[in-house]
Amino acid sequence: MKVPLLDLKPQFAQVKDKLVPELIQLMENQTFILGPAVEKMEKELAAYIGTKYALGVSSGTDALLLALMGLKIGAGDEVITTPFSFFATAGCIHRVGAKPVFVDIEADTMNIDAKKIEAAITPKTKAILPVHLFGQCVDMDAINAIAAKHKLAVIEDACQAISSKYRDKQAGSIGTVGCFSFFPSKNLGCFGDGGLVTTNDEALFTRMKALRVHGTVETYMHREVGINGRLDALQAVVVSTKLPLLEGWSEGRRRNAARYDNLFADNRKVSVPKRHPERRHIFNQYVIQVEDRDGLKKHLSDLGIGCAVYYPLSLHQQECFKPLGYRKGDFPVSENAAMHVLALPVYPELPADAIDYVAKTINAYTQKEKPMCSSATA
Repeated sequence: MKVPLLDLKPQFAQVKDKLVPELIQLMENQTFILGPAVEKMEKELAAYIGTKYALGVSSGTDALLLALMGLKIGAGDEVITTPFSFFATAGCIHRVGAKPVFVDIEADTMNIDAKKIEAAITPKTKAILPVHLFGQCVDMDAINAIAAKHKLAVIEDACQAISSKYRDKQAGSIGTVGCFSFFPSKNLGCFGDGGLVTTNDEALFTRMKALRVHGTVETYMHREVGINGRLDALQAVVVSTKLPLLEGWSEGRRRNAARYDNLFADNRKVSVPKRHPERRHIFNQYVIQVEDRDGLKKHLSDLGIGCAVYYPLSLHQQECFKPLGYRKGDFPVSENAAMHVLALPVYPELPADAIDYVAKTINAYTQKEKPMCSSATA
């Protein structure tokens, strides 16, 4: 049985009849950059996420960049974040001239370990940038308490976490500013690059809105240098059309994750994703940890079962960040995760028999392996 890591065709089939006429109408109107479609999407997402303001932008990366720029974070500043994330998390900190300061992760959730953050704060620290990794929120109560104590901003990287919740609050509504991605593979994806920033701070929203269009305050008048971070109207139409189905898709992912959990329940050699009881995990990825990760990945790939490694190298070990002075061993939990993580197919339309086949294949393969080492399952 061939099982893709992700198949977006069944999702498109659910929205095609409504979406295609709207795209044709957009082409007839010839309004392609920002405009009414983007404003409509912004209002819908602000209401869904639970913030006063939402701003459509050109990508999740630019969402992070605009958040940092909007908060006036730049040269000489430090931002505390996780070493276990997609590159843009730390890359955007570097791009504004600030220094990424890494803090190790929790072994079970693979999110930043809030208990280790305060020790990393210096007089140069301006913000904490937690990542709601794989679709499960970070311990935001602890992070917000630390931020309030030290007068720091909190930038939520929710690029993998739209519709996830911390207690009764949506990801992206809990810190100073939230950042989202609409990359096609996300739980709410568009037809290319797209993103969103959310906030309850009117002044911050106004500043980011200007920065989104080269710092424009009125036509051809620039108070400061911004970026070209505008969102295409086409992408906004796609997101708006898909949004009413997001809750159902998220529940589908949760259902599939629960099925995997049950199928792996008796296998001590597979560490399944931890579900925190006070957080709604929406499984942008379903990521297991196994001892012989590379061997298992090859075995699954040879059988036509899609899988992927998120992420094979901690950010502090990336060549471009060598000048930061970090060394192998500085963040052992992150480094250990990078050696053992493997994402499995979990998209909402995935058939139950495909999940059963994937789990059966993994259970059979891992019978010859040793149990997971304690550092990965603590």
